[in-house]
Amino acid sequence: MRLTDDRYANERSQFELALRMIRHEARTRTIRECTGLSDDRIRKLYWTYFRNSGVTGVRRRRGKSPRQITRFVKNAQHQLQSTTLVALYNAGLLLRIDERKLVHPCWPRPDVEFGHRLCRAFETYLLLHERPLLSFEWAWTLLHSICGDELYLASCAGCDSCYVQDAFALDLKTCPCCEIEAERRRRPGVKSFGGD
Repeated sequence: MRLTDDRYANERSQFELALRMIRHEARTRTIRECTGLSDDRIRKLYWTYFRNSGVTGVRRRRGKSPRQITRFVKNAQHQLQSTTLVALYNAGLLLRIDERKLVHPCWPRPDVEFGHRLCRAFETYLLLHERPLLSFEWAWTLLHSICGDELYLASCAGCDSCYVQDAFALDLKTCPCCEIEAERRRRPGVKSFGGD
């Protein structure tokens, strides 16, 4: 094996991750943080592999990543999907949940492996939810917010399961599953997990 082979393997991994994140409509800054590629290189990848090649349905998002955490706890459906993502982050070793249900990041800063794990968690989330309510950028924000002080994992008084909760809002101690089930009982025509 030549010394340069390892360098090319690293560049290839950065390149593959950038394309994967572009498919999920990640913003340039998010892609740059994980891949280390320049903004110009990321834009060229988009133009070469998506815009000029005729691939439709992939847009470039502009501006800053979303920051408001109310999206994750807006209602029971948003809370359920946010909790699903946090469980996937834990399974993908992006974060660790201790015995007191405190969340700790596993990565000091994003890198290529972090980016691939994040993409894998997000892709699994898309498979689990028929109508996903969170985009890739929202998933990115959730990962950083749950490891900070804005969100935490609360325990349900009814079933003792964990769920994502706003640290500065009133917690009724009811997980989204119990809330959705209670709503279904009140309105028998509504399916259990948000179906029409």
